[in-house]
Amino acid sequence: MQTEQSRELVQQVWTAFSTREPDRIAAFFTDDAEWIAPRANATAVALGVTDHMKGPAEIAAFVAHGMQRLYKDVAIKFLGFHADGRFVIVEEEMTATLPNAQPYRLRYCFIFECREGRVARVQEYMDTMSGHRQVFGAGHPLASSLPLSRPA
Repeated sequence: MQTEQSRELVQQVWTAFSTREPDRIAAFFTDDAEWIAPRANATAVALGVTDHMKGPAEIAAFVAHGMQRLYKDVAIKFLGFHADGRFVIVEEEMTATLPNAQPYRLRYCFIFECREGRVARVQEYMDTMSGHRQVFGAGHPLASSLPLSRPA
């Protein structure tokens, strides 16, 4: 897939995310798609979900319904959209309101790998410490004792 096709695909994916329609979102992912976020990130811990989603149905369900359990009034500000061949890097800042009515603001970086007109893999990066402090509070044990890597 060429650079411009990859860029257009990922832009369409972000548009689909905003619809919160699982079938529409799932259609953009390959059957063997993976979404890998940092281990034990605040969202996964708070919602009791995996940080390594597999398959279009699991990815779409999380984007369409799972995130809404933790984040309200979500706004995304795109800071960068960089494409090279089959890879697209998206830099963004998400703001939202947490269940305790506190504001949430965190920058993310997503690396999308495109294959045959769909997304095959997403690797997600964020400041996990800041995420834990915002979601759980600075004094919460999870905000100061994060596992830094996946077991081999």
